[in-house]
Amino acid sequence: MGRHVQPQQMSNSSSTRHFLLLALADTRQLQLLHFCLLLGISLAALLGNGLIISAVACGHHLHTPMFFFLLNLALSDLGSICTTVPKAMHNSLWDTSNISYTACAAQVFFFLFFLGSEYSLLTIMCYDRYVSICKPLHYGTLLGSRACAHMAAAAWASGFLNALMHTANTFSLPLCHGNALGQFFCEIPQILKLSCFKSYLRELGLIAFSVCLVFGCFVVIVFSYVQIFRAVLRIPSEQGRHKAFSTCLPHLAVVSLFVSTVIFAHLKPPSISSPSLDLAVSVLYSVVTPALNPLIYSLRNQELKDALRKMMTLSFKKQ
Repeated sequence: MGRHVQPQQMSNSSSTRHFLLLALADTRQLQLLHFCLLLGISLAALLGNGLIISAVACGHHLHTPMFFFLLNLALSDLGSICTTVPKAMHNSLWDTSNISYTACAAQVFFFLFFLGSEYSLLTIMCYDRYVSICKPLHYGTLLGSRACAHMAAAAWASGFLNALMHTANTFSLPLCHGNALGQFFCEIPQILKLSCFKSYLRELGLIAFSVCLVFGCFVVIVFSYVQIFRAVLRIPSEQGRHKAFSTCLPHLAVVSLFVSTVIFAHLKPPSISSPSLDLAVSVLYSVVTPALNPLIYSLRNQELKDALRKMMTLSFKKQ
């Protein structure tokens, strides 16, 4: 459990110069251990996502809609982990908890941007699998290069607009309850706890709007996979079923991990909530998930494994 910090009392957000983040540990030894763990996870995420980006960019046979969206997903994972982890590592290494008001606003914006974009990209990737398996004859028409570019741009644009609205609204609220955040990075629910009681109704309206969008994407994902599994189970050959499942299971695993951790982090009952559990769940969806995504895809996708093996073989030969 992180140590407690004394909140700084203030009347409104104009007097807020910094926030106090939750420390990951109470003792110096544990702080350094958390620093090493975060460093290892972030390096694994950078390596894994970097390899996927390089393999898809350099492998001409991977220039397909599925791998194009996977490249975008890897970019969002890199952005997400680079938004939260460096500051947490800095605080653990130097035994501090301060983050400036401007840096906190930037962290909220970029985290929401990459998180929202990732969810939209996962929904689009689900649609890609649905068209590939259920409507293979129309795949080239429905997912041409222009359509893929437009869908990817829409995913990034939706993440940007969502992040911009929430960040602008949240940081325009007056703060009346100190400046100590119960999280190791800046997060809107924690900032709302510091705002005046009647002031966050606008933000709650925006959150309700976002929840409706998230639920809409969730319905699309569930509907698509119901149709996908129905179609796969009708494939007569076992080899054909295995090939179809091998392209769907990595995506399904990533979606399940992402959605379940985010839902549990924000919708868990207050009766089971505790600072230690909140911290563990937030680390799971903001740090561990972006590092696991490339591993999940690499283990299950033979084309990607072959491309990575070929790329590393060529790099060793050049040396």
